[in-house]
Amino acid sequence: MAYTVGQVAKAARVTVRTLHHYDEIGLLSPGGRTPAGYRRYDDADLERLQHIRFYRELGFPLEEIAAILDDPAADPAAHLRRQHELLTDRIGRLREMVAAIEIAMEARRMDIRLTPEERFEVFGDFDPDAHAEEAERRWGDSDAYRESTRRTAGYSKEDWLRNKAETEDWGRRFVEVMASGAAADSPVAMALAEEHRQLITRWFYDCSYEVHTGLADLYVADPRFTAHYEQMAPGMTAYLAEAIHANAITRA
Repeated sequence: MAYTVGQVAKAARVTVRTLHHYDEIGLLSPGGRTPAGYRRYDDADLERLQHIRFYRELGFPLEEIAAILDDPAADPAAHLRRQHELLTDRIGRLREMVAAIEIAMEARRMDIRLTPEERFEVFGDFDPDAHAEEAERRWGDSDAYRESTRRTAGYSKEDWLRNKAETEDWGRRFVEVMASGAAADSPVAMALAEEHRQLITRWFYDCSYEVHTGLADLYVADPRFTAHYEQMAPGMTAYLAEAIHANAITRA
C-alpha cells in the first residue's frame, strides 16, 4: 500500500508541514514518489512514524530520535519494548503527580499544613522547573486545580470566616447524627455526606461523586486527614467515608 502525505498526516494526527520537515531533515523520507514528484509512504514508513511519535511524546529531541531509529543494532521489537518501559514509567510518574496534587488541594481546603518534605517528596530527584513547559501542558489545565486556585485567590477574610462557620456547623450536625446511632448509610447520614460534597463544590471546585469517594478513601488512608476528623469525634473518619460511598452509590 502507498499513502499520500495528506492521508498519512490525517492518520498520524500531524500536519503536512511536519511530515515535510521530517523529510527535509532525513528523519522520515517517504519510500517512494509519484512520477510528478509527490511523496508516497509505505507501511514501513508508517511504522517508523509511529516510533517517532512515541519518542516525541516521551520528550526526545528529533536528532536523538534519528540516532535511535538508525541504530543498526536495534530492531522494531526492541524499540517497542523500550517505548513500553518508558511510557510505563511515565504513567507511574503521572499517577504520583496526580495524587500529590489531590493531597495538596485537600490539605489546603482543610487547612492542614504540609511539611516541606511532604510537599516535595513526590518529585524525588525530579526538578519540576526543568520541565515547566510539560508540567503546564499536562497538569496546569486541571479544571479542579485551576478553579480552586482561581476562587481562593479572591477570597477575603470574611469569606474564609464564612466558610469556616459553614464547615463547623456541618461538622457539629454530622457528629450529632453519628452519636445518635444512625447507620452511615441512613438517609440522614447520606444527606450530610451530600452536603459535605456540595460545600466543596460551592467553595472550592466541582466535586463529582467520583472525586468525593476518592477523598473519602484519602481521609481513611492518610493519617493527617484522619486526625482532622478524629479530633471532631472518634470514629468519625470511617463513618464519614462510609456515608460518602453510600451516598454516591444511591445518587448514581
